[in-house]
Amino acid sequence: MSAMATPPLLKRLNEETVLDTIRAGAPISRAEIARRAGISKPTVSLALRALLEAGLVREAPGRPSGPTYGAIYFEPVAEASLVLGVDLGARFLRGALSDLAGTVRARQDVELAGADADTALDAIADLRDALVRAAGLSAELIDEVVVGIPGVVEPQTGLVRLATNIPRLDGRPYRTELEQRLGVRVTLENDVNLAALGEGRQGIARGVDDFMFLSVGTGLGAGLVLRGELQRGRHGAAGELDFVAIGLGEDIDPCAAALSALAEATMPEPPYDARSVFAAARAGDRSAREVVREEARRIALHIAPIAAVADVELVVLGGGIGTNSELLGDVRPLIEEWLPYPPRVEISSLGENAVLIGAVAIGLHSALDTVFVSRRG
Repeated sequence: MSAMATPPLLKRLNEETVLDTIRAGAPISRAEIARRAGISKPTVSLALRALLEAGLVREAPGRPSGPTYGAIYFEPVAEASLVLGVDLGARFLRGALSDLAGTVRARQDVELAGADADTALDAIADLRDALVRAAGLSAELIDEVVVGIPGVVEPQTGLVRLATNIPRLDGRPYRTELEQRLGVRVTLENDVNLAALGEGRQGIARGVDDFMFLSVGTGLGAGLVLRGELQRGRHGAAGELDFVAIGLGEDIDPCAAALSALAEATMPEPPYDARSVFAAARAGDRSAREVVREEARRIALHIAPIAAVADVELVVLGGGIGTNSELLGDVRPLIEEWLPYPPRVEISSLGENAVLIGAVAIGLHSALDTVFVSRRG
């Protein structure tokens, strides 16, 4: 037997329905809310009063075109809740503060040269404070924090694994530590997974259901989206491509250190860092061009098995190395030669912002569900 709906429950359900209707149709009048939500005007009025008192909606300053007959229009309060997105990398800490409308109110990058996981805790807290000051808002409005890290977050234990780029991060319950430090719920996610979500939301993969985001930089990782859903795998370790070459007996590593070693063995004189190698190739240096060609082959060798198994429509290249457009002219022909159904290969359109955009996107999804409880309560 189903439980009988109590008056407080009905009141809350009506308020949630009215709030959702305003979000979908603002600016919107009381009569139009009643029509779209399918509830009476007196019930809408009671719900509106509660939502106005809670600061979740307000009277809209703008009006739709055409006659309004003196009606009052309403809109959601975007700053009723805030989402903090954080990208924790080996060299930089990036943060963005977004309101419920998805508008970034403040954005800041901080250099983290030589920082470990402990100092990163303080840096994230300091970054949060700097962002809310810049936005002119209160830290108490933050209901969701999403942090991208270069590691795997085990779904069963919550421990961080395979995190070698940030000292003292591996093996820690870092989400719990962040929640204790920040005093708010935290979602911890692999940074490449977030970059994939970012590309799917606002980048070149928007509207594509099956794609892979391949990040090539200090490390190597992939975010795989199939049928519009991010695939994390049993242990949260889907896309850890650093292990693909195990047992092959061939060096196919395309990451920064391997690229520099290849350049040193191929080019007659330094510098051998990735940025200089690509700059020299653009300037016409033949030995640098040979290094770039080999780099493209190594990247294609990592694309091919995933594309063959998952049959993705698109591969997005990102990371400090992957975003060099010179790679496309060599990667694409190899993929087309090797695979019967080659995916389209493109460079990330979001660049270093992809992780933050993905973090804010999943934070907003959760915040929109919880803001009613946190503010109305």
